[in-house]
Amino acid sequence: MLRVYATMIEVLRQLRPVATQIERHDRDLGNQLRRASASVALNMAEASGSSGGTRTTRYRTALGSARETGACLDVAMALGYMAEIDAGMRKQLDVVTGTLVRVIG
Repeated sequence: MLRVYATMIEVLRQLRPVATQIERHDRDLGNQLRRASASVALNMAEASGSSGGTRTTRYRTALGSARETGACLDVAMALGYMAEIDAGMRKQLDVVTGTLVRVIG
């Protein structure tokens, strides 16, 4: 299992109130944020138990979901559903994304 898995679990904890806030304005976007962010951790875990092309595919899916998570946050801010995202949490998400890029690169 990648060490950054624990980082993603912490991001999920920090996203819980953010998703709730977004859902007050846009239920679908909040739900999409929850699904995308959970998908990052789930696909990283699945990849760790896989090998070869399946492992790479799962890491690619996790990367796509990490980018989607960031996009959900960007959209929520652009639409005025929330103020700026906590910089530390966003940095942790960027660490997860960067690690996945390196793993599949």
